[in-house]
Amino acid sequence: MREQTRRSMLRSAAAVGVGTGIGIGIPAAGTASATEAPGQGATCPPPLGPVRVGSKDRRYYELVRRGTNARFTGSPDHVRVVGSTEHVEEAVRDAVRGGLRVAVRGGGHCFEDFVDNPEVRMVIDMSGMTAVHFDPDRNAFAVETGATLGEVYRRLYLGWGVTIPGGWCPSVGAGGHVQGGGFGTLSRLHGLTVDHLYGVEVVTVDGGGRVRTVVATREDGDPHRDLWWAHTGGGGGNFGVVTRYWFRSPGAGGSDPARLLPAPPRHVLTFRAAWRWQDLDRAAFTRLLENHGAWVEANSDSGSPAAALHSDLLLMPSVLGAPYIMGQVSAESNAERLMRDHLDAISAGTAAYSLTQLRKEVPWLQAALIGTGEGVSRRYTKMKSAYAKKTLSRAQTEVAFSHMTDPDPGRVPGVMTLSTYGARVGDIAPDATAYAHRGARFKIGYVTAWANPSDTDAFEAGVRNFYRAMYAGTGGVPVPDEINDGAYINYPDADLRNPAWNTSDTPWHHLYYKDNYRRLQQVKAKYDPTNAFRHSLSIEPA
Repeated sequence: MREQTRRSMLRSAAAVGVGTGIGIGIPAAGTASATEAPGQGATCPPPLGPVRVGSKDRRYYELVRRGTNARFTGSPDHVRVVGSTEHVEEAVRDAVRGGLRVAVRGGGHCFEDFVDNPEVRMVIDMSGMTAVHFDPDRNAFAVETGATLGEVYRRLYLGWGVTIPGGWCPSVGAGGHVQGGGFGTLSRLHGLTVDHLYGVEVVTVDGGGRVRTVVATREDGDPHRDLWWAHTGGGGGNFGVVTRYWFRSPGAGGSDPARLLPAPPRHVLTFRAAWRWQDLDRAAFTRLLENHGAWVEANSDSGSPAAALHSDLLLMPSVLGAPYIMGQVSAESNAERLMRDHLDAISAGTAAYSLTQLRKEVPWLQAALIGTGEGVSRRYTKMKSAYAKKTLSRAQTEVAFSHMTDPDPGRVPGVMTLSTYGARVGDIAPDATAYAHRGARFKIGYVTAWANPSDTDAFEAGVRNFYRAMYAGTGGVPVPDEINDGAYINYPDADLRNPAWNTSDTPWHHLYYKDNYRRLQQVKAKYDPTNAFRHSLSIEPA
């Protein structure tokens, strides 16, 4: 039983806590849908669908269980598999006419019941919309929202030698990932995914129930610019169904597509190192976390040479395994020196680390598509998050040590992950995009996973109680202050709006959006006044 729990938690830590996952099969390069826009001489096949799958269809079982989180399984009247914006319009129109609550599934990695809520009667499945191509009319790269990040990386890189700084899990769908901000191993060098978002295509429902498709861009004169802004960190499922993104870096110009987005490094260095719990008493553990925090604070300014290094420090409960760190260096020179300096600084004056994996000169695309090599499977998962501007307080470090070293296997707190952050992420003002956490230097995840549904109460209680204890001084949640800086909407946690778990006087939406929430409400009222698109953490119309 303990070994099964350990394997489940390790998979969760690798696949969720650090955003990694299994490599995926990508269509062969050179297909029209992958590299060419319609009307450029390509012979494009007709789009998939539309397909209507009811509960008696054998495909229904697959489609309602496509989400990776087994905590939730929906029971909609039917699933619409769509292949074009017109198909989406038709599905939304039918939902409005029938008075059906509708939700959208992209990659299927949501941590709450946004899609699988019992009140959802129609699910629009975007997995048939995966095109990635250069759009010369907008001088930007178009990405359909059913494409996974792995598909996007492969097609952009093999086609033009460019990428977007997105997440480290290639099976995550672009649709939801981008709307929450998007963060990955290249973000310290190139900012967030949304920092390169030029435009968005959204199927909306107005106050009279009329369905229309709106294209919004970041151009100052665009009458729908506020809708573009809302999709730069406002989270998925709020304003309509996003069918397409366009990407072009701010300030990029000219007619050469290869100069319109960041170029990733030719190769990267990947590493993993571990400590032993028997070498980490309370004092050594405290020193380890304070060393880690000091390194991040000293090496997270914009333009820092160490911005090329991304790492995730995973604190494993002692009943499950040892604390370890994994990371990637995107520098083509001095990469190993950066890694050694990072690990030596964290271990200085405390327990020694063991370098358990070192891979030099890994082709960038290979690293992006494989991640850690850990598999992503359907499992019961609970995820919580936080940001920090500075090193954790001594009180928080004490809480982490107490929970991680609890010998009772019935009180497993989950895995705590501290990811390096900051650098170029902080170059943009907090209100320039909907993503408000520009001053954060650490992104923190709290994740637990289990295999048996009968263990749900115990595992959920473990991570909830740990999280509440970590933020006991601010009502059990990371209220923005000198150290804490709220939470990440792409790791949604419905507990934040539950007064039993959030006893602060800070509402859930301030934790996710801070002062940007009021403007998001105004956009919601303008483009979805009837609240057709909603879930447990959705933005409420002004």
